[in-house]
Amino acid sequence: MDYTEIIGFIAAILTTGAFLPQVYKTWKTKDVSSLSLPMLIIFFIGIVAWLVYGILLESPSMIFANIITVVSSFLLLYFKIKYGKN
Repeated sequence: MDYTEIIGFIAAILTTGAFLPQVYKTWKTKDVSSLSLPMLIIFFIGIVAWLVYGILLESPSMIFANIITVVSSFLLLYFKIKYGKN
């Protein structure tokens, strides 16, 4: 693994890790009032595009980060739809 992928993994861990507390908090509190549905949809589509880009580049760090973020953003989107109806 070269130094660019090491930097990529550091960035992936930091940026993906920063997103996970929001998912956890939303799951625990079921409070989605401050989450914007259009933002979540746009963000999800953007992360899927980054994942495809990472796959095309065969970049392990991009693939790793974006798989986790796709799942996390999908969960927030799901929570927004499920709990937003209350």
